[in-house]
Amino acid sequence: MQTIDFKALAKQYKSELLDRVMPFWMQNSIDHEYGGFFTCMERDGTVYDTDKFIWLQAREVWMLATLYNKSCPTLPATERIEADEETRQAWLHAAIMGADFLKKYGHDGELNWYFSLDREGHPLVEPYNIFSYTFAVIAFGQLHKATGCEECADIAKRTFDIVLSRVDCPKGRWSKAAKGARALKTFDLPMILCNVALEIEDLLEPAFLDQTIETCLHEVLDVFYRPELDMIVECVGKDGQLVDCHEGRLQNPGHAIEAMWFIMDLGKRLGRQDLIDKAVHIALREVEYGWDKEHEGIFYFLDRLGHPQQQLEWDQKLWWVHIETLITMIKGYELTGSEECLKWFKRVHDYTWQHFMDPEYPEWFGYLNRRGEVLLPLKGGKWKGCFHVPRGLMQVGMALERIANR
Repeated sequence: MQTIDFKALAKQYKSELLDRVMPFWMQNSIDHEYGGFFTCMERDGTVYDTDKFIWLQAREVWMLATLYNKSCPTLPATERIEADEETRQAWLHAAIMGADFLKKYGHDGELNWYFSLDREGHPLVEPYNIFSYTFAVIAFGQLHKATGCEECADIAKRTFDIVLSRVDCPKGRWSKAAKGARALKTFDLPMILCNVALEIEDLLEPAFLDQTIETCLHEVLDVFYRPELDMIVECVGKDGQLVDCHEGRLQNPGHAIEAMWFIMDLGKRLGRQDLIDKAVHIALREVEYGWDKEHEGIFYFLDRLGHPQQQLEWDQKLWWVHIETLITMIKGYELTGSEECLKWFKRVHDYTWQHFMDPEYPEWFGYLNRRGEVLLPLKGGKWKGCFHVPRGLMQVGMALERIANR
């Protein structure tokens, strides 16, 4: 494998973030008339739909507030995003504007967060989606760090309490499951809680934080990680056992790989190298399993027994899967020195920059077919917003900078 110039690569990621991707969102997504953000955008940034999806509104608030916080001039150089004060203040202003829209329209008055609104803020879809809640938590938590606003802290803490109260039934009364139906636990919520807990740790009592972290670690590594498969599954029975049905056989390599950098961050915070080493092992196993050996790239869904897929989009190559893999692999190399992680980082980097990065317009494509050809030219929609691309560019760029400077 060719030698990697970590300093030059760090500059590439940070330049893409600051010179192309974030200007795209700042110029095109802000709704200056009604507040909040547009996310449905054509390749060139033209808005093609004005509905507003709460989890994407919250993600953009989080991203903007995080960039503001990470660009603080007092941070160490290897932990800082370089930005001038005018840019920083623009990020903060947009984050506050987005949060104000969420506070006014995003919930039912009891912090039950809707799934979507129309442009003016009228509810369109009830609060069935727990991820509207989880991203509201980190959005208001990060904005509290930026501003010291106690109302933001209160919203983050109260919403987190609601999330924890719905762990056993995330969709609540909006669940479509028949009474007495097959009971399954899904991986997505404990996975995201690993990240959410660290995002708002300054707002939680230390004992409660420790308990929450241990519960999340147990769920991810003792329940959904299956030693007999040496992989993470998306669904298990309520008793923690494998289930032979479409959902029970479902594998989502991107989810599993993304969760592993959350585990690495927890391992670093807790001083537990065993957690980091296990996360690296699982991530390498998952990327090898999920890699398309014929056309390259990582499959979206797989069936652990090799049966036909329920999801018709199973063989698509998605932006977030590859970007999250980049974060996981470079962190794995940084924290363990694993040459396998570095090899996979380089391989996924080459694929991602070749296929997802748009050389003509800013921001990246989200959806490719199996052969790596652009399937949808949009830059944002119902599921893709100002989150995975800028977060990934930020995380990878900072990790590369740390590696280059040690």
